[in-house]
Amino acid sequence: MAERTGRHMDGGSGSGGTGGTDGTGAPAPGKGSGAAGGEEGGGLTGRPLRCLVTGATGYIGGRLVPELLAVGHTVRCLARTPAKLRDHPWAGRVEVVRGDVTDAASVRAAMEGVDVAYYLVHSMGGGSRFEGTDREAARIFGEQARAAGVGRIVYLGGLTPAGVPEEELSPHLRSRAEVGRLLLASGVPTAVLRAAVIIGSGSASFEMLRYLTERLPVMVTPSWVRTRLQPIAVRDALRYLVGCAWLPPEVNRTFDIGGPEILTYHDMMQRYAAVAGLPRRIIVPVPVLSPTLSSHWIGLITPVPRALARPLAESLRHEVVCAEHDIARHVPDPPDGLLGLDRALRLALKRIKDADVVTRWSSASVPGAPSDPLPTDPNWAGGSLYTDERERTVTASPEALWRVIEGIGGENGWYSAPLAWAVRGWLDRLVGGIGLQRGRRDAERLRAGDSLDFWRVEEIEPGRLLRLRAEMRLPGLAWLELMVGRGPEGETVYRQRALFHPHGLLGQAYWWGVSPFHAVVFGGMARNIASAAEAGAAGVGRRRAVTSGQGPRRGGGAARPAPRSWLPGSARRRGVPRR
Repeated sequence: MAERTGRHMDGGSGSGGTGGTDGTGAPAPGKGSGAAGGEEGGGLTGRPLRCLVTGATGYIGGRLVPELLAVGHTVRCLARTPAKLRDHPWAGRVEVVRGDVTDAASVRAAMEGVDVAYYLVHSMGGGSRFEGTDREAARIFGEQARAAGVGRIVYLGGLTPAGVPEEELSPHLRSRAEVGRLLLASGVPTAVLRAAVIIGSGSASFEMLRYLTERLPVMVTPSWVRTRLQPIAVRDALRYLVGCAWLPPEVNRTFDIGGPEILTYHDMMQRYAAVAGLPRRIIVPVPVLSPTLSSHWIGLITPVPRALARPLAESLRHEVVCAEHDIARHVPDPPDGLLGLDRALRLALKRIKDADVVTRWSSASVPGAPSDPLPTDPNWAGGSLYTDERERTVTASPEALWRVIEGIGGENGWYSAPLAWAVRGWLDRLVGGIGLQRGRRDAERLRAGDSLDFWRVEEIEPGRLLRLRAEMRLPGLAWLELMVGRGPEGETVYRQRALFHPHGLLGQAYWWGVSPFHAVVFGGMARNIASAAEAGAAGVGRRRAVTSGQGPRRGGGAARPAPRSWLPGSARRRGVPRR
């Protein structure tokens, strides 16, 4: 039986969703969001259903859940790590079950009482093994849905080019097509939605387009920039996903979904430049960049890692244009039509500017990322466990210290040796890792499961603990803990702990090879985080004095000093000797 966490939601609830999608706000109670239904969406209606969503920790799944809630459905999420969903705004309104799509028992338990099952998971690993994993997972999902009496399966896959033999498709696109066929043959009515490129704040396709265009005013590009494709706004893709829940049982087929425009990637980059207010880009396509070279090129310029960039680039080798628009017979287009590219780009950029990116491509787990539990400390019997611990007294409130801790990474940096962090990020990219370019979903707030440069938030206890798990390429497992505590006399204390569990001799050599730099990297981090908290607290005090009549008032909010301005010896430090 699958393990259930979270609070069960009553199926009759019709409260408005949270999070929304690009270009929509939170709807009024009883009305769907702009993506799914209600007045904005063209009046899509139907009886409340019980929906199972797989992939809720990913980009599309994390946005689909609030849209389903918005139209009154009950939602259950199947997740390998339920804790990653804990801090989502809608977490208290769904049921979360622990399980994996490759585990028949957990899938069968999750299917109990379900009307509609959404299949939104893909393997993104390399080699030939991922195709077998996708195949087995789809087979299990279909079989268990049929055994449980599920009324419908909805799957979001990739749009395959017309007239191209399947053996000529990229392995990832070929696998998506196979998954769709397996689900259609499962005996459960299935809707397979096939999309080319999804444009929305935080999507991998959008960020690839954004960074290539912004960072390269002149670029030599692979020939696929001349390939025609039909992008779709994430809002419209979600509208179709929600609407498919009410398809009649006789519908068992694929649907091509795309926006109102057909254009090349070259056109998309020029249109992005225009919308973003950039000069027209000089783009020179050449026929020599293979998918492998393309993925290295994309990985070098954009935050999208090579493992994800390759399938994205490979999917653009062939023309991907919708062959039909039959979905509109069952899920009518909104009254004002589907979003064109320019409007979709504007809405995505506005989300980024407003720091309102609900999910990102990096929400999903990185292929091959470790999932082992944090070793118990200090009596851990699993082998060597190395630690680097720092502690400092901070002349600021715990709240001021926590603001600095929660804001770490991304544009805020890591408060020590920026060159060392940058070099480590570049080295990680060179060996196929994710590097530092992944950044943050939100500049100030973190939640469990968020990606943070080459870390992931494994645990967050607001005001007390931030635990990060390393997802860079390492010969072992690594964690970084940042903690707020109190000293014996009530003073604020910052505690920092780095842990490393080496794998084999290479892991041992790695730890001892980098340990001489810990005083600079981790020691500097502890000093500068403490100094930043003290400076931020002093800034709040000055602003309070100003607003009480001692001078002109300035803008609100406590300022966070730019981490890269914190150099050794630049501020008064107080510290407790390292333990």
